[in-house]
Amino acid sequence: MDGSKIERYAARMTPGPATLRSVALEELTVIDDALFSRIALYRGLRRHLREREYTFQVATEPGTLSWDRALFLNLTFWTPQEGADVLCDEQLPADVLAHVALHHLVTHQISAGVQGASPNAPGPSASALFFGESIASAFDLYLVGRLLESAPDCDFITTQVPVMAEAAEQAGVSESEFAALLESVSQDPDRAFEDLRTLLLDVTHALLECDGIREALAVLERFSSHRFGCLLHHLQLSNWILYARAHAQPDLAQDSVVKALDAQLRAAASSVEWIGKRWLAGLDG
Repeated sequence: MDGSKIERYAARMTPGPATLRSVALEELTVIDDALFSRIALYRGLRRHLREREYTFQVATEPGTLSWDRALFLNLTFWTPQEGADVLCDEQLPADVLAHVALHHLVTHQISAGVQGASPNAPGPSASALFFGESIASAFDLYLVGRLLESAPDCDFITTQVPVMAEAAEQAGVSESEFAALLESVSQDPDRAFEDLRTLLLDVTHALLECDGIREALAVLERFSSHRFGCLLHHLQLSNWILYARAHAQPDLAQDSVVKALDAQLRAAASSVEWIGKRWLAGLDG
């Protein structure tokens, strides 16, 4: 085979440079969608994205975008822009769908609560960023509680629980203590959601105000006795703080709305049900 033929053959076998295209939810295969559809709030979140014609960014050519690069883009470039979530291919895990939908839903609720909010507003405040991320991240733990006994072999449980266990172990939690923690989450997923949501919101606000490592260490020590304190480093809080410091915009109107919404969630008998009833009417969609 001559050199030119080898080059043409290699070009066909080697993926080109990664580029992205916008893809609607209907064009994606949602992994474990049937399983997660047993959960009313998930059905509402999925419908929310469909009704708003939300799009995702997917590699134009299969095999050109590695998982670690997609993860880097998602963790580094937070943006209120719709369709900013990057996927390696046309497969979307159901838990990621829920996470994305909750972020979008929270942004919508905060914007609706700010009178005269402009679609060209400079960006979310730190409180708005932390509020959305705390809800989306706490919902992952809620899903663990709902699926741990009913679907212990699903992809979500078999990937998430070992990572959580490793984080707990590094925080000094024994295997038996972590098992007991998971049991408590499984017995009351709604309470687990709210306990983690408020922990994340409180600790990130406190860390944002720290001027140095001594203050930050004192904050972490203060929250270490919380039932979910062992999971804090599992949730990449440094990304939250650094992004807020770099990009969050001072906005007293947004902060006021977040404070009011947070108070309502804390007062609710079940904040998960409150979100479903107040923000997602008609959960059977």
